[in-house]
Amino acid sequence: MYQFRSRQADGPIGNAFVILGLIYHSIVKDVRKSHKSPLMSLLMEMLQAVVFTMAFLLMFQFLGMRGAKLRGDFVLYIMSGIFLFMTHTKALNAVFSAEGPTSPMMQHSQMNTVIAITSAALSSLYTQTLSMLALLFCYYVFFTPFEIYEPVSAFAMFLLAWLSGCAIGMVLYSIKPWAPAIVGIISMVIQRANMIASGKMFVANMLPPSMLLMFDLNPLFHWIDQARGFTFINYNPHNSDLYYPLWVTVALLMIGLVGEYYTRKRASSSWAI
Repeated sequence: MYQFRSRQADGPIGNAFVILGLIYHSIVKDVRKSHKSPLMSLLMEMLQAVVFTMAFLLMFQFLGMRGAKLRGDFVLYIMSGIFLFMTHTKALNAVFSAEGPTSPMMQHSQMNTVIAITSAALSSLYTQTLSMLALLFCYYVFFTPFEIYEPVSAFAMFLLAWLSGCAIGMVLYSIKPWAPAIVGIISMVIQRANMIASGKMFVANMLPPSMLLMFDLNPLFHWIDQARGFTFINYNPHNSDLYYPLWVTVALLMIGLVGEYYTRKRASSSWAI
């Protein structure tokens, strides 16, 4: 009689390929959550970025705030904040919403929370990166050519904004099984507060010291301001730091990993999260 058996990988290299395969298929599953077609999922992400950009352009136009822009392309100034804000927020929400230790998905062989978290974070990065590149390409080709002063460094700030979102999401993810309702509210408050606290709507160098104290603790505020310094040749960020948010991100990531390990070892199936 034929018996079903789980396929065992041979050696560490085989195990690595099995894990990578699981992460790949989990990423595909996460990308197709919003729509069955990956292309439509990407178009939806692009549409959100376009709506955000148009909304801020209209707001600045009606409020007469265009004079507060940097010396450079105004649309690029808006998008430099929108892209980092969206990748940070999407990464936070993706990691926070990943399959938990008591999820039915964890009953599958070789599936675990590390794979679930990694695939959720990478799927968010994948869609946001493609969306950003596609929008920048369309703006460059169909509207006006532009030049990014240091594109590699600017993209590094984009990745760090994503990483900080993952770190905050990890901390919330590790606490979620213990108090899902409260942590859900905290996650929503953080995402809504970043609409203003991220600093994407203004230039950090123009903030007075009294207002700077309101934003200085937010890592995303520093990433956005530093990204604009690498995007525009005429802008040198003075009121933001590159190392403070990096150390905060590393600290939050370590706390999240320790908390996730502690929760995973004590999670009960009766929690059903």
